[in-house]
Amino acid sequence: MSNTPVKQGHPDGLMTLFFSEMWERFCYYGMRTLLTLYLVKSLLKGDAEASLIYGAYTGLVYAAPILGGRLADQFLGYRYAVILGGLMMALGEFLILGGTENTMLIGMGALIIGNGYFKANISTIVGKLYTDNDPRRDSGFTIFYIGINVGALLATTLVAYVGETYGFDKGFGLAGIGMLLGIFIFWSQRKSYSAAPGLEVTEAGKKKSLMGLTNQQLITIGSFLLIPLCYVLIMQNQWLDYILLGLFGYVSWSLISAGSKADSENNVAIWKDRMIALIIFMVINISFWACFEQAGTSLTLFADRNVDRMIFGWEMPASMTQFFNPFFIITFGSIFSIMWVKLSAMGKNPSIPLKFAFGIIQLAAGFLLTQVGMQFVNESFQVPLMTLFFLYMLHTTGELFLSPIGLSMVTKLAPKNIAGTAMGAWFLSFAIANYVGGKIASITGSHGGEPLTGQAGLEQYISIFTTIGFVLLGFAFLIILLNKPIKKLMHGVE
Repeated sequence: MSNTPVKQGHPDGLMTLFFSEMWERFCYYGMRTLLTLYLVKSLLKGDAEASLIYGAYTGLVYAAPILGGRLADQFLGYRYAVILGGLMMALGEFLILGGTENTMLIGMGALIIGNGYFKANISTIVGKLYTDNDPRRDSGFTIFYIGINVGALLATTLVAYVGETYGFDKGFGLAGIGMLLGIFIFWSQRKSYSAAPGLEVTEAGKKKSLMGLTNQQLITIGSFLLIPLCYVLIMQNQWLDYILLGLFGYVSWSLISAGSKADSENNVAIWKDRMIALIIFMVINISFWACFEQAGTSLTLFADRNVDRMIFGWEMPASMTQFFNPFFIITFGSIFSIMWVKLSAMGKNPSIPLKFAFGIIQLAAGFLLTQVGMQFVNESFQVPLMTLFFLYMLHTTGELFLSPIGLSMVTKLAPKNIAGTAMGAWFLSFAIANYVGGKIASITGSHGGEPLTGQAGLEQYISIFTTIGFVLLGFAFLIILLNKPIKKLMHGVE
């Protein structure tokens, strides 16, 4: 495959996709940053209800790419899927401007379906710019990952500030404009990534089906018809208990069955063990991200009520405290990528189970740091802003032990013929984690449905954050104890 190189030695299309994804993340994180505060302050939802709505929404957002990727592969092609997804996301943001619960839920539905198309397929296009053995691939994805976090950083500063200072509607509107800008870049610069295969609508997509419409047209119409389903699932979020649990059981069975089949073909019992290891890592991943994702719910409400956010006479908006995570990702990301290479060269690179355990220990330490903040409480029962600064720093370094490692691990553990299914399973673990995270957040900061304020609120938050920290520590040490058995199941995958 020939691609015209740019200065960095990467295909031209990489920077087009970088900026398109950056603005899509600006849109998504702009919505996410403001959502809990909007639910509590504008729609007057209780903390628990707001957290459950948030958890259902973000859970569905992470589940949607499983379907979006498959439909693009079989029918839509990657370019059309990305454009459809982006337009649906922008529409979702603008629908929220209606200012009612109904318009918010319809808008969230459009964002969920749109994200499923956009997120799944723009990453695929990045991969398609490179041949299988191209040494630039990992570097290209690292650059792309930086774009994701620049978008998140812009959202958690600019959108957060505008939304809390000038009105939530202004913040959501700004996020929608960002998405339109991303789509404009993606479409106007389409020649730059035209060498990537799979961009066009497939023959199956062009085939006429029901009522003389092509499958592409039917899927487009069906995508909008799925919005009411998302509306219902967010409102009746208890249904997701059974849906996500059922999906996890089905996916686990599918992985083990596929592994057993691969073993019978090769007469070597390796793949089944590796699929069992992958399921174990999915459980670990759920535990990590369910606690990490308190950022958008309980930690934001904690920042709003019990954190002193004054900086030289200026009060930082509560939602803006979420910017620490993308800031630290950008700061530490390249350092970590170099660190793994150095440790590997020295023969001291920790095993994947140990990396996951160390990541969870750092996550736990971040929550336990709130106990230190308690020693510096002011007269308004607020801890210093530096409490959140160091909490998010530890959460981010913990994330860097898991997130990029996990994606790489999935591609190594799974047989090639089910690589897509395995990656879908990995995304499902994020969906479950976000939903469980909403349930965890629903028990923080309130009592009997009423938000606690002042000293009572502070003590409730710190007590629950401390409990989360100790539970995570116990889980991390269990993983360390099981390091060798898990490594044995992985059969040499490092």
